Amino acid sequence: MARGRAGKDRDRERDRGEGRRRGGRDSLVEPVDGGTAELRPDPERPEGWTLLIDGAPQSHVDLADPAHLAFPYQRRLGHLIDLAAPAGRPLRVLHLGGGALTLARYTAVTRPRATQQVIEKDAALVRLVRRALPVDPQARIKVREQDAREGLGRIADGWADLVVADVFSGARTPAHLTSTEFLTEVRRVLAAGGWFTANLADGPPLAHLRGQVATAAAVFPELALAADPVVWRGKRFGNAVLVAAGQPLPVGEFTRRVAGDPHPGRVEHGRGLRDFTGGAGAVSDAVAKASPVPPAGAFD
Repeated sequence: MARGRAGKDRDRERDRGEGRRRGGRDSLVEPVDGGTAELRPDPERPEGWTLLIDGAPQSHVDLADPAHLAFPYQRRLGHLIDLAAPAGRPLRVLHLGGGALTLARYTAVTRPRATQQVIEKDAALVRLVRRALPVDPQARIKVREQDAREGLGRIADGWADLVVADVFSGARTPAHLTSTEFLTEVRRVLAAGGWFTANLADGPPLAHLRGQVATAAAVFPELALAADPVVWRGKRFGNAVLVAAGQPLPVGEFTRRVAGDPHPGRVEHGRGLRDFTGGAGAVSDAVAKASPVPPAGAFD
């Protein structure tokens, strides 16, 4: 049975004072701008940590192995980082949303000469991550504390080879990051041949996800979407990873990698993805809404 709000508040106060003991290490619980952040130690990885905001898992980091991606959606974004250019070639990557900087760390390890910018609105979270989960000082990662769309507007035309959007506020993607106007700005900052990737979240009846695919299709001619089979069937709330570009994508190799993950997923593209939208229309700023509230128990 779900705990009452008063009980949860008491737990948070207790956790701030003493931490929770897991695997010989204490959780670190602190208020941040977006709620209450918890860095929870991974009992199976001595230097692994999971970041949660108000109880919703946001990121997982292994300081000893930054190339390890624990969450299925992060693995799928990692596949796209791998496929965006030949192995080892440096990329210019713009991350909208920072979390624990998991994907920026991954890129820095797999593409050591990559140049990366991270735009993260939650300044208190940025300070917590920098202090508790320090980034390799050799990594070329610049973090700017701004709203994602505001920061996007300050990026030069054609700067990014890859844009990775993973922005959640209160476990929801803000409305102003779901529109054709937003994606038009994304396409402006992409270099020729660049890709846009995004972590999306939805549940039955998948109206938000269908609308996001239709919105991306209004700006980019090439799309692919990866998700768990139960999410595709509208049986469960979960994540889906979108990739969009101005030229054909390596859909076959992406499909193979996603199918071979520890939690196998399915990739749709072309007509199958168009059919999935079910006639949904593109979303403009005027009608944009935040992504749905996750149902109770979605992160249990």
